[in-house]
Amino acid sequence: MPDLALYPLHFDPIYKEKVWGGRTLARLGRTLPDGDIGESWELADLSTTSVSGGGGGAERSRIVNGPLAGRSLHEVIEQYGSEAIGDLPLTDGGDFPLLVKFLDANADLSVQVHPSPQYAATHADAFLKNECWYVLHAEPGAVIYKGVKEGTTPERFRAAIADNTVVDLLISIPVTAGDFHYLPSGTCHALGAGVLAAEVQTPSDTTFRVYDWGRTGRELHIDQAMQCITFGPCDASRYEPMTTIHGEHAVTTRLCASEYFNVDRVTVNDDYVADLDLSQPVVWMVLEGAGRIVCGAAPDVDFEAGQTLLLPPGMKHGKVTVYRPTTWLEVTFPKAEPVRIA
Repeated sequence: MPDLALYPLHFDPIYKEKVWGGRTLARLGRTLPDGDIGESWELADLSTTSVSGGGGGAERSRIVNGPLAGRSLHEVIEQYGSEAIGDLPLTDGGDFPLLVKFLDANADLSVQVHPSPQYAATHADAFLKNECWYVLHAEPGAVIYKGVKEGTTPERFRAAIADNTVVDLLISIPVTAGDFHYLPSGTCHALGAGVLAAEVQTPSDTTFRVYDWGRTGRELHIDQAMQCITFGPCDASRYEPMTTIHGEHAVTTRLCASEYFNVDRVTVNDDYVADLDLSQPVVWMVLEGAGRIVCGAAPDVDFEAGQTLLLPPGMKHGKVTVYRPTTWLEVTFPKAEPVRIA
């Protein structure tokens, strides 16, 4: 067993400049690099990334707190094994089976689709991307696009791409802060302008664009997309239970239950204290408030709004306290057989 005891891990964000990005991530208390920042990759362990199906470079989060600072998540998994991930199955590439982001849609994202299960099964360079959005902030009138209107045929959809009317065939859903949406792979979708969101997804960046709002210089992938789109409304209700448990010191709402990950919103009051006895890794995306986690001989870890933490099961005698009312998104993993994701 490695000499250094494990503790809650905080990672250096990987910022992505996007044509649709802006500066709204500063709401999270961030000092942003120059440019229109569309994404902050909070926790990433990808051997390859891909926009159109071809392989790209690896993206690996690096720890910024405690004795393990400077090491990548991948290195910690290799060194600590079950102490870091329990019996959680890794991807085929040996990577952590989750990618966590914050998204700033200052402008509309491209209308896009991620590989369907059938497409991924027959294309070695394409991987499922099942994702969900938790809306942190939405400007008045903001929407997302989720699914295709009932009765739309592939032929009509392809014609609409050609004459720039495809948005008329998408289902537009108004959103406000606190809304949650699950998007299975194969769903035609887009994040609309004026939305700041937390995103939890399977670790793939394979994206097929079908429409880009008249922007130039970015490739579309219409033939690939047409093979992947699930036509009709997106029925994600089975993944969105929205059940709430009211405890003495905490309110927990189950937002998502899928075969890949679960997401809960946890809100605790200022006298909340709890032991952390974990058998699987847990991810916290802290939305408001602040607190501290102590874990035996390892360093104490303070946390605050805007931070993302990975709580490894190898932490010893973990205990969390909060300084004021605090809310986080808690991402956990179902007990499941390994699945083929990037």
